[in-house]
Amino acid sequence: MTEFTPVALPFVVDLDGTLLRSNLLLETGMAFVRHKPLSLFKPLGWLAKGKTALKEGLAHATDIDVSLLPYDPEIIALIKAERSKGRSIILATASHYTLAKRIADHLQLFDEVLATNAERNLSAHRKRDLLVEHYGEKGFDYAGNSHDDIPVWAAARHAYVVNPEPGVERRAQKQGNVEQVIRSNPSGIKDWFKALRLHQWMKNTLIFVPLLAAHQITNPLLLWQGLLAFLFFGLCASSVYLLNDLLDLADDRHHHSKRNRPFAAGRLSIKSGLIAFPVLLVMAFDGAALLLPWQFAGVLVAYYILTLAYSMSLKRYMAIDAIALAMLYTVRIIAGAAACGLELTFWILAFSMFIFLSLALVKRYAELREARSKGETEKTRGRGYYPGDLEMISSLGASSGYLSVMVLALYIHGQDTTGLYLNPQVIWLACPLLLFWITRVWMLTYRGEMHDDPVVFAVRDRVSLIVGVLFCAVFWVAT
Repeated sequence: MTEFTPVALPFVVDLDGTLLRSNLLLETGMAFVRHKPLSLFKPLGWLAKGKTALKEGLAHATDIDVSLLPYDPEIIALIKAERSKGRSIILATASHYTLAKRIADHLQLFDEVLATNAERNLSAHRKRDLLVEHYGEKGFDYAGNSHDDIPVWAAARHAYVVNPEPGVERRAQKQGNVEQVIRSNPSGIKDWFKALRLHQWMKNTLIFVPLLAAHQITNPLLLWQGLLAFLFFGLCASSVYLLNDLLDLADDRHHHSKRNRPFAAGRLSIKSGLIAFPVLLVMAFDGAALLLPWQFAGVLVAYYILTLAYSMSLKRYMAIDAIALAMLYTVRIIAGAAACGLELTFWILAFSMFIFLSLALVKRYAELREARSKGETEKTRGRGYYPGDLEMISSLGASSGYLSVMVLALYIHGQDTTGLYLNPQVIWLACPLLLFWITRVWMLTYRGEMHDDPVVFAVRDRVSLIVGVLFCAVFWVAT
């Protein structure tokens, strides 16, 4: 067995959770579900043969872009520092060899790769035994993060504890050879707020539109039901956002801003997301079933199915994606009516479809404009549009917005309108306000000043808020 002087002892680095702020088994699992949803249960067949077969199956069935994975810059700096001392750097991981070798080739930092293959699952005691076989007891230093690394640290000269899982640091310290504890990936409540998209709950205020339209917003019982619907819809929506982020890791990492989302950046673990999204979903549906009419739960199911369809497939198809987005907004209005037992009118549904189709196309225009500004000409990743489609999208989007104004104008002469408003003619004042707002939104979008989510923009934009207040005031005066 080769003898090493202390300075020449190899420095062994774990991959998942240490060098990488993620887990390759879960990364490949989510990529498999994203791209092969009809083969969803195939990994169960691999798992029945053992975890090694599962890792190998997923590694060969998916194509992970290793250049975009969330590596920990502090660990890379540590590796470079140890390498400068003349030490051999070893990547030892329970992930499959195919993926580990691609990462090693990309980073160009490792002298050797030890990983899971068809014969062994290189984790815990098996990793320890292989390292001892190669370098001897206490013949290497080891950097890891999990409970599986405890036996490896016991056989190492020095232990480097990186972003430890709960309870790991305490167990490692008991062994008495911890050289350094590195905490380079703090995640907190702000990351969860961002992942849950709590600011997007503003969209759920559409639930109160039927109450306002029916002049029942002051009805305590109906208002309470509306508030419950708002809460349960928000929980369901946040559950969908989490699942969507988990499925879209690859696409998000190619996007200029979405790559900073907590899961794509590795600040939140995929495992925590896989736990959180079903918990939120159960809370939403249980609450809806127990406290609100069954019709609301039915609408919530329809929303969830449509959102999943959008995330998995529909958003990749031209025109269908924008229509689906408009429907997702409109479903919120339908949910409000179902929660409060109110009837929906043709006017509300027609108005909402046109206005939200316009906003959906604003979102697409903003994305494509960004791509065109970078000189891109190919179809945008994960979408069905080319940067050259900008002019047509703006034409369709503005037209759809103006059609919503026409629906509003025709609503003034509806039979139901005269029964709800003492001065329905006053509603005419809302038309120029809406015309101004739609025109301004599209002009700002054309100039590149639009947030990629127009709803978020509207909530933060002072002019939009003033127009919204005036718009509501018009209907109040008409009443």
